[in-house]
Amino acid sequence: MLEIVLFYIAATVALVATVMAMTRANAIHALIYLIVSLLAVAVIFFLIGAPFAAALEIVIYAGAIMVLFVFVIMMLNLGEKGDKQERQWLQPSIWAGPAILSVVLLIELVMVISQTSGPVSITAVSAKEVGLSLFGPYVLAVEIASMLLLAGLVGSFHLGRRYLERDNLEKQGGQ
Repeated sequence: MLEIVLFYIAATVALVATVMAMTRANAIHALIYLIVSLLAVAVIFFLIGAPFAAALEIVIYAGAIMVLFVFVIMMLNLGEKGDKQERQWLQPSIWAGPAILSVVLLIELVMVISQTSGPVSITAVSAKEVGLSLFGPYVLAVEIASMLLLAGLVGSFHLGRRYLERDNLEKQGGQ
């Protein structure tokens, strides 16, 4: 019964964080909410008995891919105007939403781990087995995900480039 309640809490956190990620005008704010959403999905994986998938969700998605997104945002480098906005974004009120959702997930995970009685039966899976699964029956899903990420990267580069070109034209026109 407790697992069902915790599942719905994690699902609610994932949905709220995802909606917040999609509705933020600021890329960094959206990125933080997206990380919270991915952490909630990892908790769901853990709750349904897939701890390896939960670990992969955290390491690959919430870790590596989000770092890639941060690099893209840094690559856009908005200059002095961006620095001024960045200082405003460091206000504690900006971090309240993601922090509250993350604390809910942490409490939930601690409750799940504390409710587990006795040793948990987890079978070891080798990296070779994971690779064979990913590039065997799931190869189409892996390739679609990689193409989607590549399209997002290229799109963000072109949008940021157009924004920077417009700012440069405005600066040259004002001189």
